[in-house]
Amino acid sequence: MVKKMFWIIFKIIAIIITAIFLLFLLSRLIIIISTRQQIHNTIDTVPDAPVAIVFGAGLTRDGLPTPVLRDRVQAAADLYFAGKVQKLLMSGDNRFHDYNEPQAMLEYAINLGIPEQDIVQDFAGRRTYDTCYRAKYIFGVDNAILVTQQFHLPRALFLCDQLGLQSTGYASDLRQYTRTSRTIWNIREIPATVTAMFDVWIRKPIPVLGPNENIE
Repeated sequence: MVKKMFWIIFKIIAIIITAIFLLFLLSRLIIIISTRQQIHNTIDTVPDAPVAIVFGAGLTRDGLPTPVLRDRVQAAADLYFAGKVQKLLMSGDNRFHDYNEPQAMLEYAINLGIPEQDIVQDFAGRRTYDTCYRAKYIFGVDNAILVTQQFHLPRALFLCDQLGLQSTGYASDLRQYTRTSRTIWNIREIPATVTAMFDVWIRKPIPVLGPNENIE
């Protein structure tokens, strides 16, 4: 009897977990489909915008941009040199004294030839939600090109759209990433997408704010 009850409970739990996973997966698929037309893979098709928003993607132990982040900065630089944008908003994490994503992004962009006066730094872009929110309400951005990898663009576009920031996406997949990396990123996006929906529709958190720094 006890064994039978155990298996019943086990099956119920398994059904619940499976249902939750399928719900999460469906949410991710909906976001991918709804933002598909906003994503561009070639510069020629990207509509002009005043600003390109570059999302942080981690630093190495030496404080340098990771390969993924270098690709994002490079892609933003390509947009700049093609005349698609006039300013680059480098948004990343700087919660700790020895961890400064926006500064590493700025230095890398300058090395690529971007004039420093055309680079704006957002030191409180701790999450994608924070970056989109602050771009709109701190930096006064109403229209932007979002620069990040293909796996991340649907969530970033969804968040900006929901926060009232008109956006298109430019995929910064400039190299062949490993299959393992791509798998991890896509799996991670499933709960991250659900969290994004929860944030904009229910929780509506206020990120770290500060004085207005409108990008001219």
